[in-house]
Amino acid sequence: MSHLLPLSRVAKLVGQSRHVLQDMIRSGALATFDGMIQLDELLRAFPDVKWDDDAELRRVSEIKDKAFAKRVRELALPDKDVLTARLNELGNDYAAARALLLHYGNVMTWLDEKIDELDEGASAETHHALHSVRAFLLRNLAEMPSNAAQAQAVIVQERMLKIMSAHVTIVPSGHEFFVEGNETLLDAALRHGVSLNYGCSNGNCGDCKARLVSGEVKQVHAHDYVLSPADKASGVMLLCSYAPVNDVVVEANVAGARDIPLQQLTAKVKSVEIFNPQMAALHILVPRSQRLRFLGGQSIQVGINGVSGRYAIASCPCEDRHIEVQVARQAGDAFADALFTADLAHAPVSIEGPYGELVLDEDSPRPLIFLAFGSGFAPIKSLIQHAMSLELAESMDLHWLADSAGHYQDNLCRAWADALDNFNYVPHPPTDDLDGLLRTIVLDYPDLHRFDVYAAGTTAQLESAYGNFVREGLHGARWFPRVEAD
Repeated sequence: MSHLLPLSRVAKLVGQSRHVLQDMIRSGALATFDGMIQLDELLRAFPDVKWDDDAELRRVSEIKDKAFAKRVRELALPDKDVLTARLNELGNDYAAARALLLHYGNVMTWLDEKIDELDEGASAETHHALHSVRAFLLRNLAEMPSNAAQAQAVIVQERMLKIMSAHVTIVPSGHEFFVEGNETLLDAALRHGVSLNYGCSNGNCGDCKARLVSGEVKQVHAHDYVLSPADKASGVMLLCSYAPVNDVVVEANVAGARDIPLQQLTAKVKSVEIFNPQMAALHILVPRSQRLRFLGGQSIQVGINGVSGRYAIASCPCEDRHIEVQVARQAGDAFADALFTADLAHAPVSIEGPYGELVLDEDSPRPLIFLAFGSGFAPIKSLIQHAMSLELAESMDLHWLADSAGHYQDNLCRAWADALDNFNYVPHPPTDDLDGLLRTIVLDYPDLHRFDVYAAGTTAQLESAYGNFVREGLHGARWFPRVEAD
């Protein structure tokens, strides 16, 4: 039987996104077997990959060498019980493979004896046929396949990945992600932008209850919430307290914008980043025990030292305790004035939210176009990073139509374009002919009916963009606008 690999693990092995592999499958460039990739097919489709790159092994060695850096080791290596269980499973796999080889050896011995038995008194023709079969078997058993070394290297890398991480599939939504190192199921889901239900995240409330459908998990953190006997019998667990031993399927609800409750919490200022005299970013660190649940594209009410304002979140839900809002300096805005002039280091921050329903349509496989008008880049940035973490889109194009503040995070956008094959960044300078610029943009998309478009700007900017895009073929239902302050 051929060695079979799941698509998500193949993506990690070859350093490609799942979307790239899915495109190859659709085009016939990569064949699958029951949704899995056969090892021989993988080697055929990716002949240039350096399978003997032992980066994962070297990473583990470096961690071991830094034994004094306990925190680094704990973050990078799985929980000891999980690691023990994974190594035990690997040992069982090895034992099964060893037993199968012994069985094949016995079969070959039987065949050899059977050939000798049949050869006694056989005709010359039968004698020749029997010895041809024996020669064929001996020759093929003695000769290593031409890709044997590559196949061995792939299996080593895949086994190393299985020791260091586990693949998770959420049903019924179909979200997939990897749990790395010492993460819990909840930690990994949030890092990948998957908005599972949770409350305290430390085992007290029970809001993160989910059911294990298949696979094996281990409890890695104690929890005060008491699971009923019926819960335990049906495989219910707390996502914040368990980690997967092997690849698992978990039944859990993925929250939409309307499912996330309004939250109030107190955090602190991590830093203030001044981009230019007109734009700044406030970086907030929320408590470990009270993380803010939100989706890309939503807003929060922020208060510091008696002044407050409502701003779009510019960070990704995958960034754990870090929240970023971007603030334009405007006359009469006391909050913006404080941000640009006061020393706010470590100041307490009140947060209320999230607000808004401009979030990614996670059920849509369409390519994405993002239109950021001026400081409307903030919610667009959050949406883009959320889409990246989910690996949602076939492709993403960002058009940033600057105002007088310019492209104040131009380097970040260019870094995205350099790092991702499916991301395209087009900065547009300020213009007095917005309608003409939008007409130029839409002409680059003769198949607009295939796209989803997310846009953030003033009412007038959005109305102009909507008219141009719909006129050239965009379905009105695939237009997702967010109105910024006019």
